[in-house]
Amino acid sequence: MNITIVGGGNIGTLMAGDFAAAGHSVTMLVSDPARWSNTLQVLGEGDVLLKEGPLACVTDSAAQAMRSSEIVFVTHPTFMLGETAQRLLPFATEGQLIGIVPGACGEFFFGGALDRGAALFGLQRVHDIARIKERGASVYSLGRKPEIQVGALPSARSQEIAALMADLFAMPAVALPNYLIETLTPSNPILHTTRIRSMFRDWKDGKTYPRNILFYEEWDVPSAELLIACDDELQNLCRAVEGATGLDLSLVRPLKEHYESANAPALAAKISSIPAFKGLTSPMKEVEAGQWIPDFQSRYFRADFAYGLKAIRDIAALAGLPTPFMDDVYQWYISNTGQADIALSGMPSTLGELARLYR
Repeated sequence: MNITIVGGGNIGTLMAGDFAAAGHSVTMLVSDPARWSNTLQVLGEGDVLLKEGPLACVTDSAAQAMRSSEIVFVTHPTFMLGETAQRLLPFATEGQLIGIVPGACGEFFFGGALDRGAALFGLQRVHDIARIKERGASVYSLGRKPEIQVGALPSARSQEIAALMADLFAMPAVALPNYLIETLTPSNPILHTTRIRSMFRDWKDGKTYPRNILFYEEWDVPSAELLIACDDELQNLCRAVEGATGLDLSLVRPLKEHYESANAPALAAKISSIPAFKGLTSPMKEVEAGQWIPDFQSRYFRADFAYGLKAIRDIAALAGLPTPFMDDVYQWYISNTGQADIALSGMPSTLGELARLYR
C-alpha cells in the first residue's frame, strides 16, 4: 500500500520502519528531509536489529506527501493538529483514509476530511513504545501492545478500517463503537496531567529541583490517588453521556482495570515497574547545573493539558457534570503557565450535536 507518515518523532519513525520492512511504499512528511536516510532500522533491546526497510520518499511538501497516498497517519502532538490539518486537508482525496495516532481530539481538527470524501480514524493508544536512536535512521521498539483499538468517522467504517489496521500492524485490532471513545480514553490527558500536577504540587516560580525526576519509575501513591480520582470523574462522565445520547462508551476502560490495580498503592507499584517505561524522565529543563524546573513548552503540557484534558472538561460541561479533581489539575496548569483557555473550534455546543458528530 501507499502510506504517508506525518511526523518523524518516536512513533512515526517506528510505524514507518515497520511498514517499510513489510513491503509497503512509505512516504515521510517531515521538516528536515535532508537529514533522513533512505532506510530505517527497527531495533530491540541491546541494539538487536529486528527489521529494516527502504523509504519511498522523504519530503517537506504536503502536496507531494498526500499525492497517491491511500492511508495517511498523522503522528503530530495535539497542539500541532490545527496547523497540520490546514496543510494536509486541501490535498485530501476521495477514498483516502486519514488516521490520527493517538486519536484523541483528532476529530476537532480533521473533521473536514469527511467533506472531501476521505474517512477519519484514530488509534485509541499507540501500538508500541518507541524511542528514536538516531533521527531519520533508527528507532527502538520497546513494548508492543497486545492489540490496537480503532475508532472511525463515520462510525460505520470502524469494522472495515479496524480489519485493515490488523493486517497493516500485524496484530489484533478492536473496532470501537464510536470515535468519542478515543477522546475520552484516560491515557495521556489524564495519566500525564495528574502525574505532573502531583509531582510539581509544591512548585512555584523560583523553585528548582536537584535533578530530573523519573516520570514513571518514581510514580508515587499521591500521584496514583489523583489519577484514580480524575479517572472516576471520567467514568461518571461516560455514564452520563451514554444516558443522554445513547453512545456506547463501555470501552473507555477504568485505569484500575487497565492496570489491574485495585487501589492507589497497587497502581503506583504497577506503573513504576513497567519495563518499557524504565528510564523515562519528566518534562523538565535544567536552567543551571543541578537546577531543574518544569518545562512548560513540553508536549506533556502543550498537548495533554491544553487540549486533551480541556476537551474532556468541555464535554463534562455539556453534560452539566462537575469535575472538581480535573478542574484542579487544569487550573493549576493555567495559573502556572499563564496560558489562555483554548477554545476547541470543532467542539459541539450541545449533547445533541455531540451525538450527531459521533454517529
